[in-house]
Amino acid sequence: MQDNESEPLVEMLFRNGTLTVVAVVLSFSLSFVTQWAHNPIPWAFSDRPTLLLLSVGIVCQGISLALLLRHDSVKRRIYDRASWWFIAGIASTGAGVISAIVVDFIQLVS
Repeated sequence: MQDNESEPLVEMLFRNGTLTVVAVVLSFSLSFVTQWAHNPIPWAFSDRPTLLLLSVGIVCQGISLALLLRHDSVKRRIYDRASWWFIAGIASTGAGVISAIVVDFIQLVS
């Protein structure tokens, strides 16, 4: 078992930059959901996968932000876990955005 004192640390400047990026991307994700909710095309059953992907992505990004706001987030192990949650959130949110575009396009064409 590794001693807490010898655990590798992330530079504070690097961690703060990552924290800023996570917060900004999370705010963009929340803004997209707000804009998508006000879409003039009525919601349908086909919008559920998009809503699920966007929601999961936002929750993952929120978990990442919560991990990075902890005092011990300069520890490499916690920083890496927060980064993993952020990447998972970006992937899910990106898939949700693509899904929203495809579903809206199909609804407009038909």
